[in-house]
Amino acid sequence: MLNISGIQEGFVLDHIKAGMSMKIFHDLHLDEFDCTVAIIMNVKSNKMGRKDILKVECSIDDMDLDILGYIDHNITVNVIQGNKIVEKRALTLPREIHNVIKCKNPRCITSIEQELEQVFVLTDEENEVYRCKYCEEKYSGK
Repeated sequence: MLNISGIQEGFVLDHIKAGMSMKIFHDLHLDEFDCTVAIIMNVKSNKMGRKDILKVECSIDDMDLDILGYIDHNITVNVIQGNKIVEKRALTLPREIHNVIKCKNPRCITSIEQELEQVFVLTDEENEVYRCKYCEEKYSGK
Protein backbone atom coordinates (compact mmCIF):
# COMPACT_ATOMS: atom_id res chain seq x y z
CA MET A 1 0.00 0.00 0.00
CA LEU A 2 1.24 3.47 -0.91
CA ASN A 3 1.58 5.80 2.07
CA ILE A 4 1.96 9.56 1.61
CA SER A 5 1.95 11.67 4.76
CA GLY A 6 -0.38 14.60 5.35
CA ILE A 7 0.45 18.24 4.71
CA GLN A 8 0.91 20.71 7.55
CA GLU A 9 0.51 23.76 5.31
CA GLY A 10 0.07 23.80 1.56
CA PHE A 11 -2.47 22.66 -1.01
CA VAL A 12 -3.77 19.62 -2.83
CA LEU A 13 -4.75 19.68 -6.49
CA ASP A 14 -7.37 17.00 -7.02
CA HIS A 15 -9.40 15.80 -10.01
CA ILE A 16 -6.54 16.30 -12.45
CA LYS A 17 -7.02 14.39 -15.70
CA ALA A 18 -4.90 11.23 -15.62
CA GLY A 19 -1.44 11.89 -17.01
CA MET A 20 -1.58 15.70 -16.67
CA SER A 21 0.17 16.07 -13.29
CA MET A 22 3.68 16.38 -14.73
CA LYS A 23 2.56 19.16 -17.11
CA ILE A 24 1.03 21.00 -14.15
CA PHE A 25 4.20 20.44 -12.10
CA HIS A 26 6.27 22.12 -14.84
CA ASP A 27 3.75 24.88 -15.70
CA LEU A 28 3.52 25.92 -12.03
CA HIS A 29 7.35 25.86 -11.88
CA LEU A 30 7.22 23.69 -8.76
CA ASP A 31 10.78 22.54 -9.48
CA GLU A 32 11.94 26.11 -8.73
CA PHE A 33 10.37 26.20 -5.25
CA ASP A 34 11.92 24.80 -2.08
CA CYS A 35 8.91 22.66 -1.18
CA THR A 36 7.84 19.04 -0.93
CA VAL A 37 5.70 17.77 -3.80
CA ALA A 38 3.96 14.41 -4.07
CA ILE A 39 2.71 13.46 -7.53
CA ILE A 40 0.20 10.64 -7.44
CA MET A 41 -0.76 9.33 -10.86
CA ASN A 42 -3.55 7.10 -12.16
CA VAL A 43 -5.52 6.95 -8.92
CA LYS A 44 -8.88 5.17 -9.16
CA SER A 45 -11.77 7.62 -9.11
CA ASN A 46 -15.51 6.96 -9.07
CA LYS A 47 -16.13 10.32 -10.74
CA MET A 48 -13.38 10.26 -13.40
CA GLY A 49 -12.29 6.64 -13.74
CA ARG A 50 -8.64 7.59 -13.29
CA LYS A 51 -7.13 10.85 -12.03
CA ASP A 52 -3.89 12.44 -10.82
CA ILE A 53 -3.33 14.29 -7.54
CA LEU A 54 -0.61 16.77 -6.55
CA LYS A 55 0.15 17.42 -2.89
CA VAL A 56 2.33 20.49 -2.38
CA GLU A 57 3.73 21.64 0.95
CA CYS A 58 4.22 25.39 0.42
CA SER A 59 2.07 28.51 0.38
CA ILE A 60 -0.54 28.66 -2.36
CA ASP A 61 -0.06 32.44 -2.49
CA ASP A 62 3.12 31.83 -4.52
CA MET A 63 1.19 29.98 -7.25
CA ASP A 64 -0.41 31.38 -10.40
CA LEU A 65 -3.84 29.78 -10.32
CA ASP A 66 -4.67 31.32 -13.71
CA ILE A 67 -2.38 28.71 -15.26
CA LEU A 68 -4.42 25.97 -13.59
CA GLY A 69 -7.68 27.53 -14.76
CA TYR A 70 -6.33 27.55 -18.31
CA ILE A 71 -5.03 23.96 -18.17
CA ASP A 72 -8.23 22.55 -16.66
CA HIS A 73 -10.75 24.66 -14.77
CA ASN A 74 -12.32 21.47 -13.31
CA ILE A 75 -9.33 20.83 -11.02
CA THR A 76 -10.20 21.05 -7.34
CA VAL A 77 -7.86 23.19 -5.21
CA ASN A 78 -7.86 22.34 -1.50
CA VAL A 79 -5.93 24.70 0.79
CA ILE A 80 -4.45 22.89 3.80
CA GLN A 81 -3.48 24.34 7.20
CA GLY A 82 -2.77 22.24 10.26
CA ASN A 83 -3.42 19.01 8.32
CA LYS A 84 -7.00 20.13 7.56
CA ILE A 85 -8.76 21.52 4.50
CA VAL A 86 -9.54 25.15 5.37
CA GLU A 87 -10.65 26.31 1.93
CA LYS A 88 -11.72 24.92 -1.42
CA ARG A 89 -11.05 27.17 -4.38
CA ALA A 90 -12.96 26.96 -7.62
CA LEU A 91 -11.05 27.60 -10.80
CA THR A 92 -12.38 29.50 -13.77
CA LEU A 93 -11.05 30.16 -17.23
CA PRO A 94 -8.80 33.20 -16.88
CA ARG A 95 -9.76 36.22 -18.98
CA GLU A 96 -6.10 36.81 -19.82
CA ILE A 97 -3.03 34.58 -19.59
CA HIS A 98 0.60 35.69 -19.63
CA ASN A 99 3.56 33.64 -20.86
CA VAL A 100 1.76 30.29 -20.79
CA ILE A 101 1.42 29.74 -24.54
CA LYS A 102 3.35 31.28 -27.42
CA CYS A 103 1.94 32.93 -30.49
CA LYS A 104 2.41 30.77 -33.58
CA ASN A 105 2.13 33.68 -36.00
CA PRO A 106 5.62 34.32 -37.42
CA ARG A 107 4.63 37.93 -38.25
CA CYS A 108 3.48 38.68 -34.68
CA ILE A 109 5.46 41.33 -32.79
CA THR A 110 6.18 38.72 -30.08
CA SER A 111 8.20 36.73 -32.63
CA ILE A 112 10.41 39.76 -33.30
CA GLU A 113 10.53 41.32 -29.83
CA GLN A 114 11.63 38.33 -27.74
CA GLU A 115 11.37 40.15 -24.39
CA LEU A 116 7.72 41.06 -25.02
CA GLU A 117 5.23 39.12 -22.88
CA GLN A 118 3.07 36.52 -24.59
CA VAL A 119 -0.45 37.69 -23.73
CA PHE A 120 -3.60 35.84 -24.77
CA VAL A 121 -7.16 37.03 -24.16
CA LEU A 122 -10.20 34.74 -23.80
CA THR A 123 -12.53 35.53 -26.71
CA ASP A 124 -14.87 32.54 -26.71
CA GLU A 125 -15.54 31.09 -23.27
CA GLU A 126 -17.81 28.29 -24.48
CA ASN A 127 -15.17 26.85 -26.83
CA GLU A 128 -12.21 27.98 -24.68
CA VAL A 129 -10.65 30.03 -27.48
CA TYR A 130 -7.86 32.51 -26.75
CA ARG A 131 -6.43 35.10 -29.12
CA CYS A 132 -3.06 36.81 -29.11
CA LYS A 133 -3.39 40.33 -27.72
CA TYR A 134 -1.11 41.71 -30.43
CA CYS A 135 -2.07 39.96 -33.66
CA GLU A 136 -5.39 38.19 -32.88
CA GLU A 137 -3.95 34.75 -33.77
CA LYS A 138 -6.38 32.13 -32.47
CA TYR A 139 -5.29 29.43 -30.02
CA SER A 140 -7.62 26.71 -28.78
CA GLY A 141 -5.46 23.59 -28.73
CA LYS A 142 -4.95 22.29 -25.22
